[in-house]
Amino acid sequence: MATPETRHKPNILITGSPGTGKSTLAQQVAEKLGFEFIEISKEVRENNLQGEFDEQYNCHVLDEDKLLDHISDRMDSDDGGIVVDYHGCDLFPERWFDVVVVLRCATEKLYDRLQSRGYSEFKIKENVECEIFGTLLEEAKESYKEEIVHELQSETPDQMEENLDRICKWAAAFKNSGGQEPQSDEMDQ
Repeated sequence: MATPETRHKPNILITGSPGTGKSTLAQQVAEKLGFEFIEISKEVRENNLQGEFDEQYNCHVLDEDKLLDHISDRMDSDDGGIVVDYHGCDLFPERWFDVVVVLRCATEKLYDRLQSRGYSEFKIKENVECEIFGTLLEEAKESYKEEIVHELQSETPDQMEENLDRICKWAAAFKNSGGQEPQSDEMDQ
């Protein structure tokens, strides 16, 4: 079972409310670093890792046990170098990630993005409230060591580019530190 001390490259979780740019950023990070990209929603669809259909949310419920079993060998590898994109984080074992990025977005902008995706008013309200209360940031801080959790704004193309650069610098700092967690100021440089 890999740990930050035994991993050669960091595993990175990029989380946030739907519409904050998780998938776009995670894919860019993986491409730039040459890491594997695991888009959880795609894994769930392609490998039938869902349970019953939730009429209220108009989507299938994730079977967390099936998902965790499905990706555990990849996540526990000593190689590391995996970027995971998902709108939650408390279901994953703490040992899997060396950095957790929580993307944030102004609620007006988030509302517009979700509306343009065709989300129901109920789902828009739920996700905007989640963003207002910082639910995912709180969840990340409760699930992982606070020093590996980083809150980043994700509203403009410039912010996306800055976030990409920050995460890539952190990955380089991880490699140079031999798996020791870099100080938070190393992530911000």
